[in-house]
Amino acid sequence: MKKLGMDLNSFILDQERRYPNATGSLSRALVAIESAVKVIASHVRMAGLVDILGKAGKTNIQGEEVQKLDELANNLMIEYLSSSGEFFALASEELDEPIFPEEGKDAKYVIAFDPLDGSSNIDVNVSIGTIFSIHKRVNSDSSDFLQEGYKQVAAGYVVYGSSTMFVISTGNGVNGFTLDPSVGMFLLSHQDIKLPEKGKIYSFNESNIKKWEPQSLVSYVETLKEEGYTSRYIGSMVADVHRTLIKGGVFAYPADTKNKNGKLRLLYEASPMAFLITQAGGMATTGKEDILNIKPTDIHQRVPVFLGSKKEIQQLLSFINNG
Repeated sequence: MKKLGMDLNSFILDQERRYPNATGSLSRALVAIESAVKVIASHVRMAGLVDILGKAGKTNIQGEEVQKLDELANNLMIEYLSSSGEFFALASEELDEPIFPEEGKDAKYVIAFDPLDGSSNIDVNVSIGTIFSIHKRVNSDSSDFLQEGYKQVAAGYVVYGSSTMFVISTGNGVNGFTLDPSVGMFLLSHQDIKLPEKGKIYSFNESNIKKWEPQSLVSYVETLKEEGYTSRYIGSMVADVHRTLIKGGVFAYPADTKNKNGKLRLLYEASPMAFLITQAGGMATTGKEDILNIKPTDIHQRVPVFLGSKKEIQQLLSFINNG
């Protein structure tokens, strides 16, 4: 057991010592992410005081309006991850195609990231975050991003809320680190996070209920209500999944008549969150298959997402399969 209050860098180095053949490359990669998100966090805290709120006047590959802070976060991630020399390629939700930094031509890893999840909530001061997923370099081209989620070597997110928290897994459980701004360090605050077997909260956007596919989801939600569950939905995936990770229950963004394949992106959102939830003892599915078993066909592929405690996901699957 690691000591509460241990800083993230020490934790990463301690994990590295478990592997005699480790080169330190993954440790340096994670430190580069840490450095980038610290800078992003400082800008988020100042968002209401400087001219970085609002729209940037352009749209991303998804056809969504880019927020000013979105663009800043994306540029910071690219800058820090590229200069680290630890990533052969970078794929951002904000960019059409992957980037292959000159500094990383001999690197071992590729990284996919959502620089600022929940950015539509920026202007109203709701929690937002950064999500990342790391795979090994295999083919030395863009197909390296088209690997199943269970092959991730690390995944995590940072939530910029009442405090800034870095949640990470390298395949040995999930740990959370809270930023102490007085010393500028992420300190271990949530050790070996485990989802409860059963929660009390469901997190769906019920305004889309008439459009959900399959419609058996409506009966599932009604059953949760009858069982005394509470509805909590923020509209920022990082914030909603973070609450689910800590308190249990179920988070979902199903397919609907408008988004036949779901709305959340496999590489940048669904797969890394599924990795974390599974590492913490939960389950993650599209309703038809385990999210971590999906082999992507496109870097911007979308999927339906259901993740959370085992009881809720197993119950959901029974509704879908018998619906």
